[in-house]
Amino acid sequence: MALNGPVRAVMLVAMLAAVAGCGRKADLDTPYQARVDAREAARKAGEPLPPEPEEPVADRPFILDGLL
Repeated sequence: MALNGPVRAVMLVAMLAAVAGCGRKADLDTPYQARVDAREAARKAGEPLPPEPEEPVADRPFILDGLL
C-alpha cells in the first residue's frame, strides 16, 4: 500500500518531532568531570568516596584531525 504525499509528510514531521525531543539540553561532561562530580556528590551525602580521578592527559594532535 503506497502512502500519498500529505500522509507521508505528516509522518515525517511526527518522526522528526519525536527525535528532536531526545537528548540532553546541557553541555556534555568529560569523563574526568563526571568522576569529580560523583566524588563531590558522595562526599556531600556522607557515602564512601570513589577513588580520586586522575588528571586528563593533554590532547595530542593527530594527522587526520583536519579532515574531521
